[in-house]
Order: sequence, then C-alpha cells, then structure tokens
Amino acid sequence: MNNSTRTLPPADSASDEQASLWAARLEGGTLEAADRIALDTWLATKPAHRALLSHYCQFSADLEQWLPALVSSGAVKMPAPASPSRRRRSFSWLTLAGGTLAAAAVVALFFTLSPSAPAIETLATSVAQRQSYTLSDGTRVELNAQTSLRVENTRDERRVRLASGEAYFAVAKDPLRPFIVETPTGSVRVTGTVFNVRTDKTSELEVTVAEGSVQVRPMDSPTSGPRQPSSLTAREHLTTTSGSVTRVTLTDAGVADALAWRQGKIVFDKTPLRVALARFAQYHGRGITVTSAAENLRITSLFSLDDLNGFLDMLAQIHPVRVHREPSDLLRVSLLTEP
Repeated sequence: MNNSTRTLPPADSASDEQASLWAARLEGGTLEAADRIALDTWLATKPAHRALLSHYCQFSADLEQWLPALVSSGAVKMPAPASPSRRRRSFSWLTLAGGTLAAAAVVALFFTLSPSAPAIETLATSVAQRQSYTLSDGTRVELNAQTSLRVENTRDERRVRLASGEAYFAVAKDPLRPFIVETPTGSVRVTGTVFNVRTDKTSELEVTVAEGSVQVRPMDSPTSGPRQPSSLTAREHLTTTSGSVTRVTLTDAGVADALAWRQGKIVFDKTPLRVALARFAQYHGRGITVTSAAENLRITSLFSLDDLNGFLDMLAQIHPVRVHREPSDLLRVSLLTEP
C-alpha cells in the first residue's frame, strides 16, 4: 500500500465544489455540446481549474476501487446497500454530501491511503463518424472515423494509446504530467499544446502541430535502426513511413487543410490517386482498389468526406478513369483504356 499523501492545488471552496461536480458529470457519461462549452469556459477561467478537475477525476476513479475495502473496514458507512449503479457513482454521493464531517473524513482517509490507480477512458468511432470528447484532465480530443484510443490518467503522466485512425488533441497544460500519445508507428510527447495525429497501424505516422510544440519519436526502422526524436513547433508537419522521415513547415492555410477533416472535409494537393482513395476507404470502411496504371494520377481539390459517390463522380470528370462496382461491394478504379 502506498502511504504517500496527495495534495490538491490551492483553490477557493467554490472552485473545489465546481471541480467535483464536473468530475461527477464526466464520470456519468458523455457531455452534451452545451455542457462541453460550459466546461471549456470554466477551465479557461483560472489555470488552477484544470489541475483541480484532474485531481477530482483521479479521486473518483480511485475511490471506486477502494470504497469496498473502506466500507468493510468500517472507515466508511454507506447509507444503504449499494447496487452496482450506485457504487459506480459513489463519488457523486460524496459530492452531494460535501461539507459534512463524514464526507471530509472519507476524503482525508482516502487521499492518504489510496494508490495511484490510473483513471482509464476508452473512446472509439465507427465508419463515417466523427466525435468530440473532453477527457477527465480537461483535454479536448476529436476523433475521425474508425479511430480508437485508450487514455490512462495517473498522478505522474497522461498516456494515450491510439491504435489506429486520426485524432486532434487540445491538451490541458500540466507541466508535472506529460501527455504521451503512443501509436504502432511512433509516439508524441507534450505537456500542453494543440496537435493532430494520424496512424495507419503499419508504417505511416503523421503529426501536425497547430499550437505549442511536441516531441515525436518515430518507431525504429528494421533496416536503418534507431530513429532520433524530432521536436516540432507550430505549423510544422512530420510524416514517417517505413523508410523515411519527412518534415515540412506549413502555411496557416496548410494547417487548416490538414485539419479540414474536423469539418467533414478533405483537401488534396497533387495527391496520388492511391492515397486519396485510401483516405476515403478508411473513412467509409469500404474496400477500394486502383490499378497500377491509374494509381499515380494526381488530385488537387477539396471534397466532402461524407460524400463518397460525389468524390467518385468528380474523379471521373478530372481524369480518364472509370469506377467498377464489384458484386462484393468492392470498388475498383481503372483507366478508361484498361479492360
């Protein structure tokens, strides 16, 4: 058992109460759009609010684990037998009991005895779906379609495992707890900034920084060995593949293009057809192939991610290609001159 004592950041009683209420609401489920705006406004009011919210969310997660032991030891007396749903919201019960000696005793005892068990959040989107969330530490995250991630929030760090897909992060500043995004193709480390990460599970990693700075550590190459970490600042974009690392500085318009998916758009700038089709295939969960004769045709335009048919129709107007719709729902793009 860890006997170290946790200390909340200095705050007034009103901030403490509000932080505990937000933590309870975040624990209870996904916030509505209006609630997310209200939370973001409250977090921006004082720098201490983010740290308070993080501590109370961690307390809530730890309390759920330790409450049975505290009850059985006699340290805490529940008002009635707790059903699973009530036990899951035990922190909300303490919040409502705020100000009583019993609640204060529980909080003091818990902060002294509890270990730093991580608060875990799992988020995912399906095909053609985008979603926004506010994490327990106040970080805002937006997920592109077919994206899944797992967040572990501890006293020492905030670690995100992005299995696949694309995510935009506006990280709550916390110099004492770095925010680390791990992907199958590399990792990104920050303490508070705004950036975008995309990974395809195999070899490609894309990182775009909108504000602040990040450190990117690409996965080591099986052929060339360890790769050095790269520090990126605002408007820098890094792409890694199995054989190389490319780093460029974008214009403000270029950053907006890279993040256009947040508004359901995608911008291609002399993009090979095979790459453009792969992005639509990922978003819609469709099998789309292109022949070798057509795969390197270039596309420069803005499209709606949700309108796959419109993209394919426009493609036939831009280039001499046709789209074959196979019985298995597979789409195949080829030149008009090909059989």
